Amino acid sequence: MPTNRDYYEILGVERAASPDEIKSAFRKLARQYHPDVSKEDDAEEKFKEINEAYSVLSDADKRARYDRYGRAGLGDMGGSQGYNVHFEDIFEELFGFGGMGRGRGNSRRNTPRRGRDLQMSIALTFNEAIFGVEKEISFERDETCSTCHGNGAEPGSSVKSCPTCGGRGEVRQVRQTFIMQMVETVPCPACQGRGQIIEKVCHTCSGHGLERKKIRKMVSVPAGVDNGMQIRLPGEGQPGSNGGPNGNLFLVVEVKLHEFFKRREDDILLDQPINVAQAVLGAEIEIPTVDGVEKLQIPAGTQPGKIFTLRGKGVPHVRQSGRGDQKIAINIAIPTKLTSEQRDLFGKLAATLGSTPKPTHEKGFFDWLNDAMGG
Repeated sequence: MPTNRDYYEILGVERAASPDEIKSAFRKLARQYHPDVSKEDDAEEKFKEINEAYSVLSDADKRARYDRYGRAGLGDMGGSQGYNVHFEDIFEELFGFGGMGRGRGNSRRNTPRRGRDLQMSIALTFNEAIFGVEKEISFERDETCSTCHGNGAEPGSSVKSCPTCGGRGEVRQVRQTFIMQMVETVPCPACQGRGQIIEKVCHTCSGHGLERKKIRKMVSVPAGVDNGMQIRLPGEGQPGSNGGPNGNLFLVVEVKLHEFFKRREDDILLDQPINVAQAVLGAEIEIPTVDGVEKLQIPAGTQPGKIFTLRGKGVPHVRQSGRGDQKIAINIAIPTKLTSEQRDLFGKLAATLGSTPKPTHEKGFFDWLNDAMGG
């Protein structure tokens, strides 16, 4: 339906606008109101109105007549008669395809593409995660077919250019819209986009040019990795296409629980029991660490939950030098079975200690436990 609005007003440009400014304004509005992309109820009418305005203002002769005489000066040249604008460049921007003869589809099909990334888990012991390890992994990925060397054809059979698409791997289809016919490029149905017809497909890869293979590889796990961390192996993923690079392989670290060590960031935590006599009188005890046994001096009168720190006996920092610490929380082991002699001795001791001690604010075991849990 023809419009009565001023064509310059429709495109939102001044009357002195240059052809490039008019074209730019039209492109912007066409992207906004094309019925294939706009959800507005009146998008179709607005697009027709924009098209009508542009069909006049983009033509030097029509624009001159319109500027001098208005709509009356257009006569049979009027915009309402001529929805004949070439939209190939605009549809290229809007929908990713162009008209006949532009030759872009084939170049896109042949563009090098990076292969997909792969992911797998790698299980480590506590010590392997702390100190790093060389470990063999096994995974599957696609490799160039060993039978056809990637061309998809059985050895001895021929590979011919597809007669349907002329070797381009694409054909053009016409789609009718409300105002015009649109031409889009789609993969060739005869050759599935290959551009070639294989006389006899390879029995190993069924014509795909790739076969699944099991890969074994030694990888270096850095010291200090923790649960959930990822190790990237560049180029060990799926192969690229058209000469594109391979994807990457990501190893997700899973660390097994230790018998008595726990980890908090780069510190190692240990709950160390001692007996009552050691706590009261003091003692020198042996402490396990990831580096071996260390001696620790327990002062007389040590309370349950007392924290001792062994500097530099924790986890190596992954991205910098140095190590965390080992934190030792002392736990008093109360005997559950006593000999008659021990019971007599504890009875005599109890008689000398007096009444039950009062609660204190001294930091104890439960404070350490709360700290260890991040509270």
